[in-house]
Amino acid sequence: MKKRLKVILLMMTVLLLLLNGCQKANDVSTDIRVGSLKGPTSIGLMRLMEQASNKEAENNYTFTMETTADALLPLIIKGELDIALVPANIASILYQKTEGKISVIDINTLGVLYMVSGDSSINSLDSLKGKTVYLTGKGTTPDYVIQYLLAQAGLTDEVTLEYKSEATEVAALLSKEPENIGLLPQPFVTAALAQNDKLSIVLDLNKEWNELQGEEGSSLVTGVTIVRNEFLEEHKEAVLKFMEEHETSANYANEHTTETAKLVEEAGIIEKAAIAETAIPYCNITYLDGTEAKTALEGYLQILFDQNPESVGGELPKEDFYYIP
Repeated sequence: MKKRLKVILLMMTVLLLLLNGCQKANDVSTDIRVGSLKGPTSIGLMRLMEQASNKEAENNYTFTMETTADALLPLIIKGELDIALVPANIASILYQKTEGKISVIDINTLGVLYMVSGDSSINSLDSLKGKTVYLTGKGTTPDYVIQYLLAQAGLTDEVTLEYKSEATEVAALLSKEPENIGLLPQPFVTAALAQNDKLSIVLDLNKEWNELQGEEGSSLVTGVTIVRNEFLEEHKEAVLKFMEEHETSANYANEHTTETAKLVEEAGIIEKAAIAETAIPYCNITYLDGTEAKTALEGYLQILFDQNPESVGGELPKEDFYYIP
């Protein structure tokens, strides 16, 4: 009897150890290094960043935030980041540079560009004739968008574009001289308006783009999320889980602006939570994946390619650029 009891106890102990081992195996999370830019793309990640810091996320995330895409690119190319949130055209350029070693897994931000000025005479693209517009770096999303819109309006040679290194530099210039015209993305638009009450939004470039494209035209895609294909192949389930958590985080940003604004301030994206809270509804934070993302992004990249092939890396990406779960 005692011998039988010992055998039963031994079997139960072994079973418990096996069950515990399986549970631990299931509980192991994947290390994922995520890079993003200081701006709307990172605002959509705020909730996930908070959950990760509290050990509440499904994966073990390490986040890197940079002010320019140029700072992120080497990290992606060298394999020091697994996932990155970058401008849409930069994703295409990276695809070409890495010979197809990255894929787009979602669209995280749509149009965020606005024309800001204290000049009330600016109320259409035509009213920019003979004017100077200040914007961030040549060859960036704001540059390609305004050049496309001006070309379609026949104003390419009628408007002077003057480039600054960062959006904060344009905002500072407008604060001191509000009669100037600046092209800014959110949330820098709201920050600029808070600095000088003479400033206002005089043109919504997202609206101008949509009116030009019509219902069947392309979307103005600002930011996308990319993954290294090697990492995707090795950790497909972890990437799918990130996509779920990213969608939840983006929705949280839109639905809980007050809480998200506090996180934005803590992250140093915007100095004051009050400004961030005002800006978030205009940041067009979204989450699109699968065929919906592919359709939206293909049309946008085609327009950039037609304008300047180098804006997307010399040629359009192939089908494997678009990851469809």
